[in-house]
Amino acid sequence: MDFVGCKAAFFCGDALLCYLRDDKPGLPWPARWDLPGGGREGDESPETCLLRELCEEFGLQLPADRLIWRRQFPSILDQSRFSWFFAGHLSPSEIAAIAFGEEGQHWQMMRVAEYLAHPAAIPAMQHRVRLAMMAL
Repeated sequence: MDFVGCKAAFFCGDALLCYLRDDKPGLPWPARWDLPGGGREGDESPETCLLRELCEEFGLQLPADRLIWRRQFPSILDQSRFSWFFAGHLSPSEIAAIAFGEEGQHWQMMRVAEYLAHPAAIPAMQHRVRLAMMAL
């Protein structure tokens, strides 16, 4: 299964886990609001890739059965390849346990409506969140 990476929308009530990307030269979408996830390492499965990234970025260790919706999309960075997008839910206790990693400026649970309208959110992620919400 060839894919470049994974992202996910994790909801708690009407809020969405997101983070503000670093503002570094050469970084795609600098200083934009993004979602957990990232690039594939080795021959990881989509679920393993996403859950590894979630742990690295937010210190959360979830089992794969917490990913309740998934869909394949063309990669944003390379349209000739594809990526996976997942959705799931977080509990308030899991949110309280977040230990933000070294990537990004800061994280927050942003109201979904605010994320979907935010001018600094990555448009492709906004679209995917809308699709996930309709499916959940």
